[in-house]
Parts: sequence; C-alpha cells; structure tokens
Amino acid sequence: MEANCCIWIRQAKMATTTTTTTVFRRTITASVSPVFIRRPSFEPTPSLLSHIFHPRRSISTPTIPPPPLRPSPSPLSQTLHHRCYSYSGVEDGGLNLNDSQKVILKGMRYEEFQNWVTLQGYRPTQALVLWKLLYGNNSKSIWAHSCEELEGLNKDLMMMLSTRAKLKALQVKDVVTASDGTRKILFTLDDGLVIETVIIPNGDRGRNTVCVSSQVGCAMNCQFCFTGRMGLRRNLTAAEIVEQAVFARRLFTSEVGSIRNVVFMGMGEPLQNIENVIKAADIMVDEQGLHFSPNKVTISTSGLVPQIKQFLRETKCALAVSLNATTDEVRNWIMPINRKYNLKLLLDTLREEVNLKHKYKVLFEYVLLAGVNDSLDDAKRIVDLVKGIPCKINLLTFNPHSGSHFQPSTNEKMVEFRNTLADGGCVVFMRPSRGDDQMAACGQLGNPGELQAPLLKVPPRFQTLLEVPLV
Repeated sequence: MEANCCIWIRQAKMATTTTTTTVFRRTITASVSPVFIRRPSFEPTPSLLSHIFHPRRSISTPTIPPPPLRPSPSPLSQTLHHRCYSYSGVEDGGLNLNDSQKVILKGMRYEEFQNWVTLQGYRPTQALVLWKLLYGNNSKSIWAHSCEELEGLNKDLMMMLSTRAKLKALQVKDVVTASDGTRKILFTLDDGLVIETVIIPNGDRGRNTVCVSSQVGCAMNCQFCFTGRMGLRRNLTAAEIVEQAVFARRLFTSEVGSIRNVVFMGMGEPLQNIENVIKAADIMVDEQGLHFSPNKVTISTSGLVPQIKQFLRETKCALAVSLNATTDEVRNWIMPINRKYNLKLLLDTLREEVNLKHKYKVLFEYVLLAGVNDSLDDAKRIVDLVKGIPCKINLLTFNPHSGSHFQPSTNEKMVEFRNTLADGGCVVFMRPSRGDDQMAACGQLGNPGELQAPLLKVPPRFQTLLEVPLV
C-alpha cells in the first residue's frame, strides 16, 4: 500500500503497544502515532488490519471490469431525450411503440440525428453509417426505407430502430408518365392526404430535376394556379419534404440518370412553412447525405416579405420569386398576397437583402397570360422594376386547367417579350412546359375536389377579354 493513505479503523492495536485504542482516521507512514479525529461508521476488514500491523504487506487490488461499450439506455436518458428533442413526445421505456409514437429519422438534421442515436446507447460512428444508408451518398447505397434494407448494421441497432423509429414518411400511391418523359408521383401521407412530386428529365445534359411540394394545398389563391383552388390543408413536415427527393432518386436514378436539382415549386407556398422548408433544405445539402449543391436547391415564393428576409439570412440555397405582374392593380388580382406585400415593398426588400450576399442572384418567374401581363409595356416595366437587383428571369408558359379563365400567350408573343427584356439588359430564359398532358406541369398540381377556394372578381377591363360575364 502507498506510504500516504487514509484508512478508518475501529479498536485497532498499535504495532508498538499492547494498548487497545479507539478508532482513528490517520495517515499511515513508516512509523505511526495515534491522532484522535472522530469515530467512523464502519468496521475495518481483516486485510486492512493486517496491513496496519504489517505495513510491508501489499493489499491485492480488486480488478474492476471495464464499462460496457454500448450500455442500454436508462429510462431517465430516454426521458431526457424526449424532453430535450421532442421527436416523438413519448417515453417508451424500451417498449415497442406504435407508428404515431416513433421517431421519424428523416426529419432531423445530422447533429440532431447523431444525438438521438447516441442517446439510445450507440456510437457516433454508427450514426454516420446509418445516415449514409438512409440518404445514399455513394453508388452502392440504396436509400433504405425499411430496417430490412439496412445492410451493415449490427442486430442490436436494427432491433432498436424497428421498435423506436420510422424510416419512411410517405407511401407511393401512383406514378404517371407524360409524353415528354416527365413523371408525376402521387404520395399518400399518414393521415390519408395526397401530395404530388414531379421528376423532370433533361435528356443528356445531366440536369434532371425533382420538384417537391411543401404543403398540402396552398393558401395563396393565385388565380392562375390549380393548387390554389384547394386552399391550405396542412404544412408538410421536414421528413415528408425530404423523402420526396429520396424517393425520386430511389425510383428514377436508373431511368433518367442523376437528379442534381431540387425546386420547391410543387404544391404550397414554401415560405409559409419556412421552418420545415429550411430544415429540409439543410438535410438535402448535407455532404454526408443527399449532397445537393446549395445553389441547386431553389425555394420559390409568391412574395412573403418577412420570410424572404429570414430565408436569405439563414440559408445559402437559391431563391425564386413569382413576379407575374408589373402593376399593383393586376398583381392584387392574380396574386392576392400583393395586397399585403406590394410590389414596391417586395422589390425594395430584395434590393436591400440580396446585395448583402456575395455573388447571389434572385430568380424571377413570370407566367405569361394572354392579354393580361404580356404586353411590351409590361416587359419595359420589368426592366425598370428589377434595376439594382442581381437576378435572372424565367418566362413561363401558362398551363391551362379547369380552375382558371386564362389562356397562354402565343410563342411569337413570348419571343417578342423576351427580346425586349434582353435589350433592356436582363438575363432572361424561356422555359417550355413539361408534363402538361398529365397535369404535371407548373400550376397544375393537386386535386381540389368539391371544396374549392373561390375565384376572385375579374377587373372590369379584363372581363370581356376573358369572356367573364360583366358584373
């Protein structure tokens, strides 16, 4: 035993005397003398007494087994997990959970994901392996959707996942293919609602795009958009948004090639669901996961000014703004959000915020509606409106549907409009319709059913043009 060590003894005989003494706390040295301190509360063991009287004897130190590498999580740790992260809100205590109580893995950023896995008693390296299996960042990955597909994990981890986690948030209901190769996937959500996602192939250029939805329906009620007739049913979770991109790669990479672009231009107003949209975008651009480039992930908005500021300050992803009119009179009608955030406020905000970001450009989208917003005067006004805003402009064809009065502009009119913008110094592109024969094109997604949002009153000067009865 070491020369200096603290030992409690009771009624011990000192080595040099026959006197019996009471308990002392003392520092044992080569020669000891009694120092009275206080009475302890336990009896000394024979081995300790033996060492006191024979200091040169060594006391055998018991072997302490090392802690287990993966201790089972205690109920307390599970409680802390659910209180801190609120992924499922259920303290499972190690029991099987029903589907509504399980953690949805694709709804977490990597840091949250790693914390959850380690709180279950597993190593961070195992969290990384699982993350790569879910998001498939190499050619051998299969973008697993069930525990049976999780190759390379140990049985304990797979068992834990099967009882406490969900790998899949969507169910494929149907897939339809348009004549130009565009695919539309209909997904059923856990509550029975349906959303639509579009895969847009781009031939041999390797720029295939997945167009994802961010809401079930939409509250913006844009008059040229079929989705707007649905009204808003609910926001999608981050997991439901991310899984659309995962499914797109899983189902169609072998057919159309690599999918490199994501556009949030499906059902819904993305910035009305900004927290889940930003989280989903963060997961998509994670280098260990789907690994989309931030400038290849584009979030579209009808013009929610406060959320635009938040978006530009919190993410590096691209922003697209639906402009679609050059006067407040027309925009108030076809895009009611303009009544709250008018053109001047919207464009001044973009002019201020975008110039704070290095080499950043906004994409303006402009749907040409025959006789409504496609005049050369409109084109000239656009040149003035976007001055001072680093931007590109996409001219889109209106895709007819049963929920609108409008008609598309002629191709000749679109070319003339484009040339006017280009002459004014704008960077401008004409985007052809894709998938319109299967209602998969821009503005055609959704199924309003019988409960449809009402169309707004047409301004008098457009009523004859659109063959709307005069009011």
